[in-house]
Amino acid sequence: MAEAAKTSDWNSPNLARYATGDALSAISRGMYADHLNGLVTKGEPKNSPKVSSVAPAAEPTTVMISDCGDSTNWLKYRKDSGKLADDEPGGRQAITAEVKKLDRGWKVTRFAVEGVGSC
Repeated sequence: MAEAAKTSDWNSPNLARYATGDALSAISRGMYADHLNGLVTKGEPKNSPKVSSVAPAAEPTTVMISDCGDSTNWLKYRKDSGKLADDEPGGRQAITAEVKKLDRGWKVTRFAVEGVGSC
């Protein structure tokens, strides 16, 4: 997602490589909106994901991931001028994700990102 966000490429094949279902739909819609609004994302998010649960325990097919991601240096800019798109700084945000083992490997199926300052 971070790589595709650099150009707001909602059609990047890497999105479907790592996400599916609701997660892929949400990511693609967000990037398409950024594309239509002339926005790109610069910088890199900082993440330190940790497994919070697995199911079933013996041979997991679903893993829940939690993180307190930092978007301080991962912000949206106007593509035409290179100027910051808004004056709201990024920051630390609680992130949870459901990752499922599917036919073609593990993919994010759902995720939630809370507001800045949520962790």
